[in-house]
Amino acid sequence: MTRKSNAWSQETNSEWLAALFVKHKSRSRRRTVAVMLVRAVILVLFIGLWEVAGRNKWIDPLLFSFPSRIGNLLLDMIRDGSIWPHVGMTVGETVVGFVLGTLIGTLIAALLWWFPFVSRVLDPYLVVLNSMPKVALGPIFIVALGPGFTSIVVTTLSVTVIITTLNIYNQFREVEEGLVKVVRLFGASRLQTFWYVIIPASFPVIISTLKVNVGLSWVGVMVGEFLVAKLGLGYLIIYGFQVFNFTLVLASLVIIAIVATVMYQLVTLLERRLTGGRRER
Repeated sequence: MTRKSNAWSQETNSEWLAALFVKHKSRSRRRTVAVMLVRAVILVLFIGLWEVAGRNKWIDPLLFSFPSRIGNLLLDMIRDGSIWPHVGMTVGETVVGFVLGTLIGTLIAALLWWFPFVSRVLDPYLVVLNSMPKVALGPIFIVALGPGFTSIVVTTLSVTVIITTLNIYNQFREVEEGLVKVVRLFGASRLQTFWYVIIPASFPVIISTLKVNVGLSWVGVMVGEFLVAKLGLGYLIIYGFQVFNFTLVLASLVIIAIVATVMYQLVTLLERRLTGGRRER
């Protein structure tokens, strides 16, 4: 009788947990749909209000333009193909700067964790380098490397590498010391400790740094293109200012916003893959 009672109790608990899980998943989906709906409503209201304000001259249409005018300009540039070389150049520079900045910064952080003496020596220099104005460094890179793709990418690296290094290295140091000692007691080498303990424990900060680097890489590329480029979205922005074509400026910013959003969503997808879809709510 007792065995039957225990079996019935376990079955009941399993059914209750399954029902609870289904309820949680349903509630999570509803919350996701609600968030997406509110985002869409805010965007539509913003675009609609901007359109009405521009057409009725509540705002200066020469300076701020309005969405339909920006959309028509983008369609014209897409039809004649004039926009694609600029988009291709800027996106290429941004992606290369983003990937290299993240990889180099993570590698430096790993080396600093591996060699504590070196990290103590370099710590103040990293702080000083991070405080340097990147706009001031841009002309130096251009003179040293020549105007073009390489100097713009290096300018982007000057923005992303130090931030990546500091954020990830600080996280490496903050991994629970007791956990590290346990795996070392079980015979794990320093490399195994780093690969199986430090890196997994640092995934949230690494992903957070990737998200930050999406914006920083665009900042670096724009700084470089403002200084030297003859092709790219940064060039279009500067050209638009020079000829007082602010619709072109805003159209370039719209393209940047779209591509940056795509990059951010790709990082979010990577986060879900690494964390198994577990995110704090």
